[in-house]
Amino acid sequence: MYEGILFWNVDTQIDFIEPDGKLYVKGAEKLKPVYKKITDFASENLIRVINTCDFHLINSRELSANPDFKTTFPEHCMAGTKGAEYIAETKPALPAIVDWMTHLAILPQLANAKQFRNIVIRKDAFDVFEGNPYTSKILNLIYPDKIFVYGVSANVCVDKAVCGLALRGYKVYVFEDAIKELPGIPLPFKQWGKLGVKMISFGEVESHF
Repeated sequence: MYEGILFWNVDTQIDFIEPDGKLYVKGAEKLKPVYKKITDFASENLIRVINTCDFHLINSRELSANPDFKTTFPEHCMAGTKGAEYIAETKPALPAIVDWMTHLAILPQLANAKQFRNIVIRKDAFDVFEGNPYTSKILNLIYPDKIFVYGVSANVCVDKAVCGLALRGYKVYVFEDAIKELPGIPLPFKQWGKLGVKMISFGEVESHF
């Protein structure tokens, strides 16, 4: 086990990754091989993984029948649908699932890395810190030294996670070969650099432990 290391899997869900998904990120399916490598590596080395996922209800603020594809989008990752599930390459094994209605009593148990190596944080907003009030509490329990982020989309939910983590003082790395962006939205890489975020390939990961 690598102490102090946390992998952060952002929204690698069927509706985003698969070409027939409801909010397909073009080209994201080509990342499946590296996603499998990341998932297998984490499992083999007992690395903790935070897995975030969109989990929308019909009244979600970001859903619209007339979306602008910047701040609003068509229905996707709806609670209870197949599209909200993780792709096979990143599906968390035996996760603790935390949504915004989770009872506070379970949170201290999440500090047990052996029992809960995978944690799923459901969210109903682009920003996992806004979309689930327990995100910061979970991080405070785990308190990682370094966080390695990957997933989709680079210029929406990945960006919110990366900036949120960096602004909270965490050392953040992004697997540049394991992210993909949506069109028509500015790329965040310059801002990430200003926040001290490092872009690396997954193949370099152990050299940064």
